[in-house]
Amino acid sequence: MKLTFGGPSPYVRKVVACAIKRGIFNKIEQLKIGTTDPALLQYNPLSKIPTFITDDGMAIYDSPVICEYLDSIGSAPKLFPPAGPARWKALTQSALGDGILDATQPRRREIALPQDDGRKAYIELQQGKVKRAVDLLEKEAGTLGDLTTIGEITIGCALGYLDFRFANEPWRPGHPKLEAWYAKVVKQPPLAETMPVA
Repeated sequence: MKLTFGGPSPYVRKVVACAIKRGIFNKIEQLKIGTTDPALLQYNPLSKIPTFITDDGMAIYDSPVICEYLDSIGSAPKLFPPAGPARWKALTQSALGDGILDATQPRRREIALPQDDGRKAYIELQQGKVKRAVDLLEKEAGTLGDLTTIGEITIGCALGYLDFRFANEPWRPGHPKLEAWYAKVVKQPPLAETMPVA
């Protein structure tokens, strides 16, 4: 099995965190390929990371699909609950974490460009998405476990990315329950061993 990566991508981090939690990361070869590298096109026509290549040569993308594939192999407890309320909760939490990442990735690029009214409005729109998501997570922090589902892993990676790229916009003030949850789970191997480095 192979996993393409390049730089401190939070989506790659989520995949690696899942592989660590599932106890199969040591079986995955890492291929450092940037999104502008033509070599990536042989695996993914969208030229995006992460892309995962199975032992039989099938390419799988993007991170939600890769994580579900990883959950289908190995014998560790499943990160994706079976059909029912627990599954919908985990998938919705995962979508919320991905939404935070989706709102921060393009905003990071926009901040570096000359600011005009349109760009400022776009940045504020994305900031609002993150703020509302973190506010909701504060309300739901008591229901979050110890990285036992894909939702919790995705949320942990999203909060870590906010720390990494947007330290000047701290999310902890006003969110003590979420802060306490994150302080606990960030010490666990899936997050501790995947901490992003500039």
